[in-house]
Amino acid sequence: MTATRVLVVAGPELVADLALLRRLTETECDLLSVPGRFVTVPDGDALWDALGQAGPGCAIVALPGPDADARRALCRPGSHAARTVWCDLAATGPVEVAAGSAHIAGRGVWGLAWAIRHAVHRLRHPARRIPYGQAAEQWGELRLPPGHDGRPLPVAVLLHGGFWRSVWGADLMDALAIDLADRGYAAWNLEYRRPDRHGWRATTADIADGAAALGTLGPALDPDRIAVIGHSAGGQLALRVAADQSGNRGKNRGKNLGGIALAVSLAGVLDLAEGDRRRIGAGAVAQALGGTREEVPEVYAAADPSARLPLGVPQLVVQGRDDDLDLIDFNRRHVAAAREAGDEVVFLEQPGDHFSVIDPAAEIWHATVAEMDRRLHV
Repeated sequence: MTATRVLVVAGPELVADLALLRRLTETECDLLSVPGRFVTVPDGDALWDALGQAGPGCAIVALPGPDADARRALCRPGSHAARTVWCDLAATGPVEVAAGSAHIAGRGVWGLAWAIRHAVHRLRHPARRIPYGQAAEQWGELRLPPGHDGRPLPVAVLLHGGFWRSVWGADLMDALAIDLADRGYAAWNLEYRRPDRHGWRATTADIADGAAALGTLGPALDPDRIAVIGHSAGGQLALRVAADQSGNRGKNRGKNLGGIALAVSLAGVLDLAEGDRRRIGAGAVAQALGGTREEVPEVYAAADPSARLPLGVPQLVVQGRDDDLDLIDFNRRHVAAAREAGDEVVFLEQPGDHFSVIDPAAEIWHATVAEMDRRLHV
């Protein structure tokens, strides 16, 4: 279904400047080339009525706010559920929503922009959601090229970032998944349990299991042309799962994923020990891994791309020049050390910030996918 318009509904008692939210709605809708409307409602009944009146083709974002009556609408089933993304500006923890709906929380006002993008992307380019485990966060979304004729496709496994924290999710990679499918890839966008709620072992197990699930998705996926692509913290996860698969340090060997032809890091966190010492992300590394390098050295030895060299897998390391200086430093030093250790590495450092590398309109992404195409014979 084509998203012909966007409706953003702000519930009662919402703690935010409404003019700011309205302006953000207008900006995002302009970027997505879709008309948008921002409305406020006085109570929970009016919120529910507004959602119900949004017809087919309308992508919906609802900010329920703290009002109890408005929040009860989150789990009420309705014909609009598959078009609704609920957005809480504050962190809420897991929240039950109606089947087909999505929920984004804890990203502040900027979360509204991501919610609008997600609502439009999933309506314009629906994905097939497939569980690879029993937990609520153990799933992937598969997108195939339009009109796919059944021939084996190169595969892009997408691992989102967000400093390994649960407020960020697989929706960060929606735009790349759609772009890659349009370019002839099978895009497998993985969600996984994050360590802030489930521990580091659950995260690494999910990445291995979610990637291994490719083998169950049918003959349309070419097992010898797999690129594992991670953004930010996901860059670390991508290089780690590639190293596990290659048999690097046999005790860390992962599940059989077929042939990982390329590991791609997009603005990745590739030096965990130094990242912890510099307290990037307000201490995100130690929080994710369960301690400092001195406290859990065995965890860092398995997880840190810089400690796993040589990875034994060709790497494409991509870094925007306008990004955080520590990330630029980590990536440059990783590339130099990986090459010295004997790994095959292509390094792309071009203009762009932390999110340019996952923006299909950005030149740095065009250069990235051109290199992927060359490596995977697309």
